Amino acid sequence: MLVLVLGKGKTGSLVAQVARERGHGVRVYDLAENPHASALTAPNLAGVDVVIDFTTAEAALENMRAILALGCRIVVGTTGWYAHLNDMKALATKRGGALLYGANFSIGVQKLFRLTAELATLDGYKFSITETHHESKLDAPSGTAITLLRIIESAQPGASVEVTSHRVGDAKGEHIVTATGPDDVLELRHDALSRRGFALGAVRAAEWLAHNSGAHDFREIFEQL
Repeated sequence: MLVLVLGKGKTGSLVAQVARERGHGVRVYDLAENPHASALTAPNLAGVDVVIDFTTAEAALENMRAILALGCRIVVGTTGWYAHLNDMKALATKRGGALLYGANFSIGVQKLFRLTAELATLDGYKFSITETHHESKLDAPSGTAITLLRIIESAQPGASVEVTSHRVGDAKGEHIVTATGPDDVLELRHDALSRRGFALGAVRAAEWLAHNSGAHDFREIFEQL
């Protein structure tokens, strides 16, 4: 299939590389080549099966609006735009496009979400989340940390969960969920050794979305890959 990758940052560049390795045709636009989604026209998207976005929250929102309005398919790995999620879902449905979004496309992190949901059922424990990313990451807490927070809050309504963010060097991504009780401490940890896991998950998500429609959270479909 033909994939259009939006973003030439560290993750976007790796997504393009992994897509090529998996036998797909690849085009790439950086922010300068696609200001305010101006390059996302019907002629430029002709023949493109799926778009993958790893840009910024502001750019991703503009990109989604343009792509979904044309009834095309987009995988969004960018976070920080979820206040507009319902609008994007509605647009995908109205125009017959497809949207697949996720705070994290690592399969290991998806398992972390599942384990956190189980851990959060414990009574009498205080929960906290610590996340560490590279110093150029703009959003804090990370989208993954926010997802972990919501998982805990869903199981523990009204709970006070401390979230701590660190931005250090070229850290690939670390998330730690801690449950502290009166007699013991439990800890779940995911530490990314490289960005390849995120890139591979995004490409596999695009392969899935090429044959599906509607709006989907990666957490809901990752086991179908």
